[in-house]
Amino acid sequence: MKPTYIKSCIVVLGLLLLGAVFFEEDISIAVNGNVSGERRIPIYCVDTDERKVALSFDAAWGNEDTKEILNILEKENVKVTFFMTGGWVKSFPDDVKAIAAAGHDLGNHSENHKQMSQISRDECVDEIMKVHDRVKELTGREMTLFRPPYGDYNNTLMSALDECGYYCIQWDVDSLDWKDYGVQSIIDTVVNHKHLGNGSIILCHNGAKFTAQALENMIKSLKAEGYEIVPISELIHKGEYHTNHEGRQISD
Repeated sequence: MKPTYIKSCIVVLGLLLLGAVFFEEDISIAVNGNVSGERRIPIYCVDTDERKVALSFDAAWGNEDTKEILNILEKENVKVTFFMTGGWVKSFPDDVKAIAAAGHDLGNHSENHKQMSQISRDECVDEIMKVHDRVKELTGREMTLFRPPYGDYNNTLMSALDECGYYCIQWDVDSLDWKDYGVQSIIDTVVNHKHLGNGSIILCHNGAKFTAQALENMIKSLKAEGYEIVPISELIHKGEYHTNHEGRQISD
């Protein structure tokens, strides 16, 4: 075989390999999207120099402790955020009105407590707006805070929330009250949590076994650490912002 023929084959092979690389890159861009298509991150906590934290309750179960929780919050002069499912709103409309009348944030927790990443954009909008409209009819208030059930989300949900005028809110401190470990366990889990700090968002649930019993001492312990407890609507940045890889909301 002549040397010139071998060289020609090598050149052709090299060009084929180079073309394959560019073809693969084009396929990757088509499937995965460009930089603007990277996964968006909800708000898990807020970047702030102020010693403020937000306490939140997911309302998707019963209402047996709701009045007690509201009484404790009033006694401690604390405002919080309640994220409510459509089923909970339908079952306990008087509680929704009481929460609103007490000046707490009303938050949206979806109509049917579905895994939001598993449904279409139109279904996401439906899950958001059914609760929104029902709460507005009951209270006259427009909700702007959404917490996805199970903390499950994707870009489809984030886009739907943009369309509906909502912030997507997660948490960075889980009280683990839903595990029913006991009163002191809830308090210790929150107060000693490694992520607790300025701008933290704390997750609790109404209808959990020990939450109401733990609430007053949890609040007192947070205050003793120098924290002011505020509703999420007061904690978050309302202007231009971005979230970093930890979900910390940073004002631009």
